[in-house]
Amino acid sequence: MTFDRQAYFTRIGFDGVATPDLETLQRIHLLHTSTIPFENLDVLLGRTINLGLDDIFNKLVVAGRGGYCFEQNGLLRAALEDIGFEVEDLGARVLMSLPPEMPSRTHRLLLVTINQQRFIADVGFGGKSLTAPVRLEADVAQTTPHGVYHLTRVENDYLLSIQHKDEWQPLYRFDLSFQYPADHEAGNHYVSTWPASHFRHHLMLCLKNVDGTMLTQIDWQFNEGEPRIIEQADELYQLLMDKFGLRVDDKRHGFSREEFAAACRF
Repeated sequence: MTFDRQAYFTRIGFDGVATPDLETLQRIHLLHTSTIPFENLDVLLGRTINLGLDDIFNKLVVAGRGGYCFEQNGLLRAALEDIGFEVEDLGARVLMSLPPEMPSRTHRLLLVTINQQRFIADVGFGGKSLTAPVRLEADVAQTTPHGVYHLTRVENDYLLSIQHKDEWQPLYRFDLSFQYPADHEAGNHYVSTWPASHFRHHLMLCLKNVDGTMLTQIDWQFNEGEPRIIEQADELYQLLMDKFGLRVDDKRHGFSREEFAAACRF
């Protein structure tokens, strides 16, 4: 498809001139994370997550929905390339839950080069998502509107961590290997269909305010046998629209209260 830059800018509230420089990248990065929610509702609804640009654009921009890393960073990549940025796809191994063994690459992020300086851009990591690009530079604390991040070298990889109280919490580990679309398709299929996937047992939504003062987040685990009442589903369904700005009326990408309640096991 031909990327509709103006429709994307309208969706995230960007105005002014966009040029492939750091200031533009920082503005778009922050606005994207404060207007397009991170969410995994389609996984819970049993829908296929399609990664074609047409599908991502129609869902996140036209239909007013959100998505997770494969969709979010796919949309950001298309926008940045349309402006003229040099962008590459990377894949990361998520370490936030401290897995006992090294996991597979199930996270999509971007490498952006501006005047020979490289930055990590990532608008799809939920509550710990970057709201500003960070320089690909190890052992330097980097402040963003929603937290302080830190890259370290581990063997041939980079490890991204976020400052939590007086400690560094590891988020994910990545290298600079080229990622083919098939690599993202495999990771996307795995996290959206594997029975033990975190995405299949949690309702996850996150939206960050542009001023950096508040984080709106839901990470709700489904426990078997947990008593719930249908009024809770109605309240949460309304919250999706009122607090997260999600549209639920699109013929293809919308969903009813009843569909939502069933997906969340009320």
